Amino acid sequence: MPEFSFTSSSPGAWRDAPWHRAWLTKQADILFDLFDPAAINPRGGFFDLDPTGKPLPGKAVRPIHTTARAVHCYVIASLLGRPGSDRMIDHGMQYLWHCHRDAKHGGYMWSLDDDGPKDTTKQGYGHAFVLLAASSAKLVGHPLADGMLADVTTTLNERFWEEQHGAIAEEFERDWAPTRGYRGQNSNMHLTEALMAAYEATAGQEYLRKAERIADLIINRRARECDFRVAEHFDEQWAIDRSYRAVNEMFRPSGTTPGHWLEWARLALQLWVLGGKKHDWMPEAAEMLFRRSVELAWDGTKGGFFYTLDWADKPSFRFKPWWPIAEAAGAASFLAEHRPSAFHEEWYRRIWNTIAEVYIDREHGGWFEELDEDLQPAHSLFVGKADLYHALQACLIPLYPAQGSLTNMIRQCYDASTAKASIDGDV
Repeated sequence: MPEFSFTSSSPGAWRDAPWHRAWLTKQADILFDLFDPAAINPRGGFFDLDPTGKPLPGKAVRPIHTTARAVHCYVIASLLGRPGSDRMIDHGMQYLWHCHRDAKHGGYMWSLDDDGPKDTTKQGYGHAFVLLAASSAKLVGHPLADGMLADVTTTLNERFWEEQHGAIAEEFERDWAPTRGYRGQNSNMHLTEALMAAYEATAGQEYLRKAERIADLIINRRARECDFRVAEHFDEQWAIDRSYRAVNEMFRPSGTTPGHWLEWARLALQLWVLGGKKHDWMPEAAEMLFRRSVELAWDGTKGGFFYTLDWADKPSFRFKPWWPIAEAAGAASFLAEHRPSAFHEEWYRRIWNTIAEVYIDREHGGWFEELDEDLQPAHSLFVGKADLYHALQACLIPLYPAQGSLTNMIRQCYDASTAKASIDGDV
């Protein structure tokens, strides 16, 4: 697909352009329209949607991250003033608390269907998203938020956190029997996101300290050792396992996953800001992670990011899911604010041009969750439209200052505008 190259003589930053900002707002609204109310499962939790936006047929299995992400996204909607959002938040919070939460053994089970627990394992990835949901729900005063936040924090601290490493273990059986031999960066990356949200919601310094320790281990040490390629798979001592062969290609794909490099680029800058800009390695790492991603994983002929690379930096899974390019949009936006350059602006525009041309489903709404190497819709791993978390944040992050999480920035901007209106006599 032909690409226009931004130059220093091109107009100013798209993030500041009113038309671009209105276009992003419209895309976010279309995403909300797709999932609300179609995704509500009347028996609890949320449906995954098929490519047309209808609930997938068959017995609906609800993994915990789908419900928790929906809560987080509809907190965003509520903060923006979208009517109907509070119902979505409550629907998800009730299911997390009364169904996913294990009243007998503690913690939160991975998945349920209409008959009850389906996969009862306790996974770090899932608990990270429960922490995110609870932290986000606290911002809008949901009555279950404080209890859930305290409960999942205790579980993470007492069951998952390994102080000697500064990261969490990956997985346990329902009764907390350990699953040995593996540590993963994906669960720890999302926990870093959730810890920052918890810090913003509570001002608890321990949340921030843990986020900084995870980032130091995975990015400042392990990724730096690999010239800022983020390793996914480790042994129990956090030595990189380059020979890992995936059982689950969705959550633990073999090789490296450049979409996570892009996600870390944004998270590292966010963590740098929240920590008072004390750690100079964080913006350096963010720039390098982004550069490595576009140099090694972008298809220079057809566009889009390959899903995975092998350790020789060659594409392994050559299809192109929606979430890496969504994370690239957020990373480019943060970099454009904190490290403004023609390079970052060019990539910000290239990413959104590609999203607009091939990822947005203009017939049914939402984004295609998987494209093949030729940028045609495909379903080899992602069967429909499972959630709006990545695409929604991609649309909204550029609209707010890159000074914290999206939810907190929306809240701060609302508080500031309300205060100004009060001073001006408008309220």
